[in-house]
Amino acid sequence: MTNFLSGYSIQKWLESCPQGYLEDTVYGHEAGEKEPEGLFDNELLREGQIRSTCNLVLGERAALAASSGLVNCAPDYKSKTFLATQTLDEARHVEIFTQRLFDLGVSPADLEDTLNEFGNPHLVKFAEVLLEKVDKGDFVAGVVGQNIVLEGMAFSVFEMLHAGAQEDNPKFAHTLSGTIADERRHVGFGENRIGALIKQYPEKKAECERMQAEMSGHMLATFASAFKEGEASNEEARRLQKEQGKESHAMYHGVDLAQADTAEMEAVLADTVLKEFKTRLGRIGLEYQSPIAA
Repeated sequence: MTNFLSGYSIQKWLESCPQGYLEDTVYGHEAGEKEPEGLFDNELLREGQIRSTCNLVLGERAALAASSGLVNCAPDYKSKTFLATQTLDEARHVEIFTQRLFDLGVSPADLEDTLNEFGNPHLVKFAEVLLEKVDKGDFVAGVVGQNIVLEGMAFSVFEMLHAGAQEDNPKFAHTLSGTIADERRHVGFGENRIGALIKQYPEKKAECERMQAEMSGHMLATFASAFKEGEASNEEARRLQKEQGKESHAMYHGVDLAQADTAEMEAVLADTVLKEFKTRLGRIGLEYQSPIAA
């Protein structure tokens, strides 16, 4: 354990994150970068960005609660140390996506009401399944739920959003680049640490697999409602591009997000995440379970 966890030390975190890919950034992006002016000229587009960003905030709040809660129930100090760095990462994610809401015109006084208005109820249920394990001090199930399922989902969602933002919103794309790097490290820890613990506590397998199936069901329901709610905004963006004579492309796992309909985008995201779950769960000695319908 000492060898693989040495890569997750405070010193390593300092060198790779605040002194590495986050150096000279402001809320995760380059200083002076702003949201595209066109967002503020079209309320439908702005609302679409607010809606999606609200769910990023809620997801990261869940990740913050989970990682901070897991610090106390971690069975060794190397794991506690890593989870302390992850807690700060998650707090940063909450902050940068909250700041994006402010940049999009949400006032601090209206923040909680805005989150309640646009928050996806299926995402809330997804988080509740995880946080129940954390609240009980179940380290094994908590890390599987947090660092494999939640972080695995977030990693793919961020990659899709990054692909769609690179051409049209460099500020947001730069913000996402740092979160993707963070999530890659978090998932790596989950795979490295939990594999040994699953071997040590084989009686935890069935519980963890059941949790994965339940969380996956809420995740798919989240995707279905999120893409449905975002359909009008996507169509408006394409109408404006056509009107302006622009042709945009944004490739994600073989699908051009700028041209695909919402059903295609939902399908490629769901397929990508579930395939990653199967691979990562297999690495730690768990069998992937089909999602339980939410």
